This record gives sequence, structure tokens and C-alpha cells, in this order.
Amino acid sequence: MASRLVTQLGTQDIDDASASGLADRIRALILDGRLTVGERLPSERALALELRRSRSTITRTYGVLEAGGYVSRHHGGSTRVTLPHGPSAAAPDADDEAIDLSIASMDSTPGLYDATVRSLPRLAALRGTSGYSLQGLPELRDAVARRFTERGAVTSADEIMITSGALNAVNLILTALGRRGERALVEQPTFPHALEALHRHGYRLLPTPVDTDGWDARHLTDTLLTARPHVAYLIPDFHNPTGATLPQEERSRIATTARNTGTHLIVDETTAELDIDRGWAPAPMAAEGPNVITVGSMSKIAWGGLRIGWIRAERSVIARLLAVRPSFELGTALLEQCIAVELLDDVPALTHHVRRRLSAGRNAVAAAIAEIPGMRMPETPGGLSAWIDLGAPLSTTLSLAARERGLILPPGPRFTTGGVLERRLRVPITLPPERAAEAMTRLAQAWADVRGGGVNTVDDLAHAAVI
Repeated sequence: MASRLVTQLGTQDIDDASASGLADRIRALILDGRLTVGERLPSERALALELRRSRSTITRTYGVLEAGGYVSRHHGGSTRVTLPHGPSAAAPDADDEAIDLSIASMDSTPGLYDATVRSLPRLAALRGTSGYSLQGLPELRDAVARRFTERGAVTSADEIMITSGALNAVNLILTALGRRGERALVEQPTFPHALEALHRHGYRLLPTPVDTDGWDARHLTDTLLTARPHVAYLIPDFHNPTGATLPQEERSRIATTARNTGTHLIVDETTAELDIDRGWAPAPMAAEGPNVITVGSMSKIAWGGLRIGWIRAERSVIARLLAVRPSFELGTALLEQCIAVELLDDVPALTHHVRRRLSAGRNAVAAAIAEIPGMRMPETPGGLSAWIDLGAPLSTTLSLAARERGLILPPGPRFTTGGVLERRLRVPITLPPERAAEAMTRLAQAWADVRGGGVNTVDDLAHAAVI
């Protein structure tokens, strides 16, 4: 069985790589977070056998990494991932000139300030309470339940729990329902931090492919039937990062299959309201059965700084969540909940802002990508980003070259379980048009560097989250 390092590397384009080239690829995995600090790497002999390279090549590779501070080696012992210490270049987010495309999120909705002001009397009325809100304010749970009902999944407030964001919701669900050593079905590609959460809770991941033209529904249902995973994590609306939407009939088929196999469906609807011009509105997967657990968030439709999310599940699941939540948090901040009540009182205003901003960002990215030789941008009817086809397996190389141009963007393999999809690149459509145009200019310059063979290595780069 291949080591995790070799799985992440893949075999494409490394057969003839020099020791320094191989070190660059491993360093990129570390900087992208695909190899974690403290993780043990294969021995020189084992890696040489796996890659069918000479041991001297692997020795030089590890030597280059050690000199840069990316691994620590102990004579006769293990080789482990580290990060450089001491003086180094400034972290990317400290550089005012850098454009960070690892964050696919817009600025706040114009109504945020007014909603905050309107929320203060509601907050003041809560001063006589303990201030703790384990399940969430009844008014906010009512508002979230009402939105589910409007979209086609009849919901009551006692089927809702308010959380501190969608990722917090996923971690809470896995804490309550998780089983270490069990299987989890995940889309490939998908949201990287969901993969990390599943890994942290001890799941073995089973990928099922998604592309811009949608899911391989047969592969997905066959995997459910044969592997009978304990959980499945899906993003059915404006999938992150491909932008695809799961057809209504396939939602019903998948939910029914999962119910028959005893699989908990964790459905992430963080991107569900990010419609530009899709032309149709599917009902939530929550309408398909009690085995569907839905997470959602205000972060993409209102503001990332408003840390409000929710879980919609049957009452027995909510009870389990309430039982475990106090072990790591005692509820969600009341001020943010009061603001969210005000914002959800006018959903059309939120979605209008989203549509206008995303449309302008998409048009700016599309116009620029059309001028970059070899790249292709698919139709993008909504969502956070465009899933760009590079036409060649150069995503990690391009990502490193882009940093030298002041552009931070995660390569395609960052969104996968095994270092694949080197032909793909996620480009957010969330920036204002003028900022998006500047980002695309830098991308074009980095692409020219890659195609011209003029990419230099970068010694010190901070590891960044992917949002």
C-alpha cells in the first residue's frame, strides 16, 4: 500500500524529477497543508522503493528539505515534517500588495450596519438572562426554519441548532455521531477543511468524483451500497469548488440509498443561496428524509465576520448534539444571533447583493481567463468560484509561481484526498471587478513564467487556510 506522501505526490511528472525538483513538490504539499507538521514521512529506503528512484536521490531530496527547515531527520530514526524557524519572509496576509485567492468570500452586505443597530434593543432585552444559548435564540431558529420551509423542506424551530459557523457545525456533528475507523464518503474535489475534520475524527475517506458538469451519480450510489459508509459529506448546491448543482431526481435517489445503507448524509448548504443565473431552484436535500443533516451559514450571504451557522436535523439528532456541545462550547454569541435575526428578515435584499456582486466578479474573471492561452473557464451560474481547466497538470507549479507575483491561490490538489487534479485551479469570483482584474493580470504573468520555464523556488511561505 502506498504511503500517504506518495499518494499525495501522485506519480505524474515526478518520474524524471531531480532531487531538488522532488523536494519542491514535497515542500508544496507541506505549504498547502496536505502534509501536516509532525507527520512522519517514509524512510529513504522505503520512499526510494515506492518511487523507483535511487536511494541517493531520496537522500539528497530529504537533505534539501532539511536545509530549508521543512523536515527534521534523526540518525537511524524518523523523518518528520516541520516548518522553518527564525527570520523569514513576511506571511502572505501581512503583505498589503498581495492578493489572496485562498479566501473565496465577499465583503459585508450593505444592510449589515443597519441590522446591527436594529439588533441592539433585542440584545438589551436579553441582559436579564444567563447569556448562554446552547441551542440558539428561539427567534433565530424560527427564522432559519422558516427559510427552509420557504425553499421546500418543512421545518420547525426545534429541528434547528444555531452554531458558530458551518465548519463549527460539521465538527459538532462529527463529535456527536462520529465513529473512529469508519468510512466517510466525500466528493472529490471538496472543501479542504471538511476533509481535515473527517480525518481528525478518525474516518477513512472514500472519494466520489464531481466535475463542472456534475456528479457521477452511479459511482456515488454504488459506493454507498458497497462500502456502506457511516457518513457522507456533500455540497449539492453550487458545489465548492466546481460550482455544480445536483439535480433534484439525483438528490432523492442518493438520500434514499443512504437511508437504506444507514449512512448519515451531512449536507453543506453554505453556498446554496449564491445564485447568479442558474434558472431553477432545487428543494433542499433536507426534504428527502430524516437521515439528512444540513449545515448552513451566514458567512457567504452576509459577511464572513458574522460567525453564525446552523444545523437542521431530526429532533433525536438535535438532542444528541445538545448533549455533547457543552464539552467544547456553551453556545453561540448573542449579539451575532440578534444581528442574524434582523438580516434574515429580508432575505431578498441579501440575495440581491450576492447576485450583483458575484455576477460582476464572474464577468471580470471570465474576460481575463479568455485571454490566457491554454486556460478554460466553464459556465459558472453561481457559487464562490470558477473551477479552471489549465489543460496540463501544472496547478501546484502555477500556485508557487503565483506567490512570486504577489498572488496567493491554492492548487487543485488542495481540494482532494490524494494529491490529484493537478489540471485544475480554483479562482474565486468574489472580488470586486477591478481587484479581480489585477489578480488575473498576476495570474497571467505567473502562467507565462510556468510555460516559459522561469519558475523560481520560494524558501519561506506561510501556510494559509482555504475558505
